[in-house]
Amino acid sequence: MFQKFYPSEDIQSTYDIDFEEYYQKGYRGIIFDVDNTLVPHDAPADQRAKKLFQRLKKIGYEFCFTSNNKEPRVRRFCQDVGGCYYIYKANKPSTKGYEKAMRLMETNKKNTLFVGDQLFTDVYGANRTGIHSILVKPMNPKEEIQIVLKRYLEKVVLWRYRKRKNK
Repeated sequence: MFQKFYPSEDIQSTYDIDFEEYYQKGYRGIIFDVDNTLVPHDAPADQRAKKLFQRLKKIGYEFCFTSNNKEPRVRRFCQDVGGCYYIYKANKPSTKGYEKAMRLMETNKKNTLFVGDQLFTDVYGANRTGIHSILVKPMNPKEEIQIVLKRYLEKVVLWRYRKRKNK
């Protein structure tokens, strides 16, 4: 019942992901959520984020920021880390934003990763699109009320996911 919300895998932090290993496996594009995935909600790009994207460029990745946030926020973050592609008001979990990101990066479902912190928008949308989804823990517990409410439901789904994963 809940499997459609299960990530392909879960990792503590975006900054713990072994992107070199994924590149060796054939992945060439990464779609990122921004808020609470790369920096706390509405925070500017910090040095750690800037270094990550320099590293990803050096490895050979294309990347696209796909957010339900407004354009000024997503554009600013993209520019601050030296990115080329972003999609704002993506209406996740709709597949349209993910598909557009792949078109921009010239990647496909088989060689694209998604990294985000929310099950019901980020992961569900990636799963619906058919791409490998990586769930990371939110960077900051202070969130907007609608997200806080979703987190309670996420706990139930994550409990079942981890129970199944540990079998």
